[in-house]
Amino acid sequence: MADLLGATNPVPGYDNTITNRNIPVSPDNTQIQNVPDPSRVTGADNRTEQQDSGQAGAGQIRYDSNFQTFLQQLRRSPGATQSLSSLLVREGTVVASGMSEGIAEEISQAMALLKMDQGELLQFLSAQMKAGTRFGGALFALLRNAYARAGSDGVRGDILEFLKSYSDYSSTAHIEGNLVRNLAGMADAMPASWGDKLRELLAQLENGIAAGDRRGNIALLQQEVFPFMSAYVSQTHDMGTPRELLSLLALDLARYENGSEDKLTEAFRQLAGYGTLKGMLGGIDDRALLKLLQGSQVSKDSPAAQFADHLAAAAARALRGEGSAEVQQTFRNLVSAMLINESVYMPLNHLLIPVELDGRKLFSELWVDADAEEKKGGKGQGEKCMRFLFKLDVQDVGLFDVILTSREKEVDVAVACPPGVAPFSRQIEQAVSQILARNDLTPAGVSVRKMERPVTLTEVFPKIFEGKNSVNVKV
Repeated sequence: MADLLGATNPVPGYDNTITNRNIPVSPDNTQIQNVPDPSRVTGADNRTEQQDSGQAGAGQIRYDSNFQTFLQQLRRSPGATQSLSSLLVREGTVVASGMSEGIAEEISQAMALLKMDQGELLQFLSAQMKAGTRFGGALFALLRNAYARAGSDGVRGDILEFLKSYSDYSSTAHIEGNLVRNLAGMADAMPASWGDKLRELLAQLENGIAAGDRRGNIALLQQEVFPFMSAYVSQTHDMGTPRELLSLLALDLARYENGSEDKLTEAFRQLAGYGTLKGMLGGIDDRALLKLLQGSQVSKDSPAAQFADHLAAAAARALRGEGSAEVQQTFRNLVSAMLINESVYMPLNHLLIPVELDGRKLFSELWVDADAEEKKGGKGQGEKCMRFLFKLDVQDVGLFDVILTSREKEVDVAVACPPGVAPFSRQIEQAVSQILARNDLTPAGVSVRKMERPVTLTEVFPKIFEGKNSVNVKV
């Protein structure tokens, strides 16, 4: 409005009073987009709204494609391996300066879990893989095959509904934590006269969660919390933080209700009613189903689960503002790397492998593409293979990149090593070949070279770019 009234300071050489006068607007002018012309239907807009890759800066979001934004974040994101090594410990003491007492305690407990031998390392890896695959086991393998062979959209839809209910059921502890945190945040952002009443309802919810009373908790939220918040918003017209958190609370409540045992067993009985699945699922009653699903979940007492819990607790403390700016940035980088690696766009399995083996600390990541494709001669269909990428940061040695490609029993290994290790390349190649041969594998090619620069995920797994052909969601 100020510019229309001429209230702003004039720009030298620019007179906005005459700039837009006497300029004819022609519907045929291709430089002007979307010109309305009542006499005809205009053609397609010549604009693509696609930003060039060089236009988006480090802190910007691309609005032409969510997938392109993901690729940019993937390129910029530091590896979790480097972030972990910068946080950690030498001989049980924290190296990073500025770490608060709470963060240091969580890190110390996490590091105590990492001292292991080869057998314990295998168990640690197995537990991580099981934790990363929520839909594992015989039941989900059966449903996966049934979904692939189903000739009806109704069967597929009901299988997905069951999986959705199971996902919410297995996330119960996380959802309950969200409910408590959002209610506490709402109470803190409200005037005391309203906030005190909401805290009373929050105390009732916490008691219900401790007692395992899901039905009572749902009734409390639906019949007391939401009417109370509706009255608060209508009377105070507060459209700020409490109302925003209320929207999140509604989403979590929907998942909490959908993940109840009643919803889960109802969805399963719907599946068992189909003729194609009745013979395979009909013998499983509700109690057996719940026992089967509970047994498929990862034990919270496993070292892998405990390590993840301590690391997450330390990250939560740091992101809430504890510790120095350097420590907070390190945890921010770690969380960002983990979220990107677990993105819906990432067609890879990802494992974090921090261990202390034979007195030496190794912080490593593993990416696996079980359905990779290797081009032969640059033409035609590629050969199916499995491809692995290890990034290992070895204490007092440095960073290694290991690319392993497996075709049945034939294996290629390419190792990029620190400069101090490069003089021993020949010995390492012979040792790796012998290890493969001892395990009945054929070393098709083993090479060890000095690392010029760390390899990127997109170089090893070009399959990531395939999302460009199918994912281009404009916002």
